Amino acid sequence: MALTFTVHGQDTVPKLFRHVVRERGEKTAMRAKDLGVWRSISWREYGEKARHVGLGLVGLGLRPRDVVAVLADNCPEWLYADLGTLCAGGVTNGVYTTDSARQVEYIVNDSASRFVFVENEEQLDKILEVRAGCPELVKIIVFDLEGLHGFSDAQVLSFGALLELGARYEREHPGVWDSLVELARPEDLAILVYTSGTTGPPKGAMLSHRNILFQLGYSDFLTMPRDGDQQLSFLPLCHVAERSFTVFYPLRSGATVNFAESIDTVPDNVREVAPAAFFAVPRIWEKFYSGVALRMREATWIGKVMYRWALGVGMRVADARIAGTRPSLALRAVCAVADFFVLDNVKRSMGMHRVRGAATGAAPIAPELIRWFMALGIDMREVYGQTENCGLATAMPHQRIKLGTVGVKRPDTEVRISPEGEILLRGPHVFMGYYNNPKKTAETIDAEGWLHTGDVGEIDADGFLKITDRMKDIIITAGGKNVTPSEIENQLKFSPYISDAVVIGDKRRFLSCLVMLDHETVAQFAQEKNVPFTNFASLCRAKEVQDLIWGEIERVNRQLARVETIKKFRLIEQILTPEDDELTPTMKLKRAFVNTKYKDVIDTMYAET
Repeated sequence: MALTFTVHGQDTVPKLFRHVVRERGEKTAMRAKDLGVWRSISWREYGEKARHVGLGLVGLGLRPRDVVAVLADNCPEWLYADLGTLCAGGVTNGVYTTDSARQVEYIVNDSASRFVFVENEEQLDKILEVRAGCPELVKIIVFDLEGLHGFSDAQVLSFGALLELGARYEREHPGVWDSLVELARPEDLAILVYTSGTTGPPKGAMLSHRNILFQLGYSDFLTMPRDGDQQLSFLPLCHVAERSFTVFYPLRSGATVNFAESIDTVPDNVREVAPAAFFAVPRIWEKFYSGVALRMREATWIGKVMYRWALGVGMRVADARIAGTRPSLALRAVCAVADFFVLDNVKRSMGMHRVRGAATGAAPIAPELIRWFMALGIDMREVYGQTENCGLATAMPHQRIKLGTVGVKRPDTEVRISPEGEILLRGPHVFMGYYNNPKKTAETIDAEGWLHTGDVGEIDADGFLKITDRMKDIIITAGGKNVTPSEIENQLKFSPYISDAVVIGDKRRFLSCLVMLDHETVAQFAQEKNVPFTNFASLCRAKEVQDLIWGEIERVNRQLARVETIKKFRLIEQILTPEDDELTPTMKLKRAFVNTKYKDVIDTMYAET
């Protein structure tokens, strides 16, 4: 019989939400900006809005286990829709706002979503374009009506009207809410999380209440919660990591969620919020590093000297921690001085001065970048997991750091390496399977309950897991040599001038790579060197920029075996955003897509000269 896991004595998300709303009352649950001013939302208001959403949906015909899709950027309404649906017995499914109308149609139909929440006119247009092909769709609810004044459609309802419908339903059916909250069982489906679909159509991963509660039970590994803790929500809520961090983690911790105004304002919002715990994908951490590197280039000579000295002191402390030794009293004293005069200012410039725990995951990261953050005094740790195990599988323990690994297995988690080198996971966090896709489920979870992650790795004698690559990404050169491109790419991305890179070379004579520039730092370099450019493409083509990037590649080449060295490169001559097909919503380059789209560019690197 499956074990039951509880948080605050509750064994499902709806019961947990009801409990914490009652306990926390007027304490602040979340904050969002309204006309440039942060507005606080209490747990009581959060609970009331979610209750009225859920009852409004029931009034419209929501049945237990019905799927409700949310197509919106991070905002309080996303959470009202999410918890309202779950508490009313439904299943929530997030849809990326960057998806096209056809992708939205596919996910709505694949999940059999009967209700869809959309953020605004832009997202409404997508579902209206394809609704004729969505036979299960009952109602579309719109959060923001700006631009829709005078618009009328029998299938479209405003969010405000849904809340009114829910309040009326509550008056007419007193006590019904508690009976709905009690419907879910720990083993029941709670949420669907669709994979990015880089290797075929997206698949809906089914996560149960038990999966979620199990992960919440061990969520204090990063830092013990404290009253008044702040966190920032900015990565897509469709992603299991941000969903866990923004929606579920605060149910345990009581932290206040602050919603970033947009992905572009994240640096400013981090400084305003000064979070206690911070999770981000490597690209965000790389941007922080690049920003500091850029500011140091513009600093006075005394500023540069002081920074190098303070960072050097911090590195010695970080290295002692990595080695598992305690820094000497003298070194700790010098580090306190370095922090007071320099490092604290660097952390404040990023909004990281209150961070007690920082985590990176969802993609590989350069170990040297983690070491840099540790040198600043930020407790930076790498974690590993995936949608199919509801978040985390391994994490770096606080008391022992091994750079280049993703830590050790979490409690009640089994990890092993298959004969083919694939990482296998087993435990209460392993998902229920793919929605309406038993074939793919059977390919992913074997008869013994092991989840086949698709990642290649190794476990050392101390139990630390190292990810070497994705099984499908390993490059076999024409000479028969196996190369793991992610390690090379991580080292390239440590450069402040390189945003991302894709190493090419499968069945080729040598390795090459496509490079995506960091626009801000490279433009600054060009201005300092008086390099003329008119747009991003001309910046990429400038000889000085080409030489700069080749110098960064050569720096990495010197650390590699000869078969792993990059012989040629090309720059991607456009600024990419998550709306572009080349990038995932978490800002990773899609290797297979890039190889196809830039085939002609790649072929020029291998043309006979």
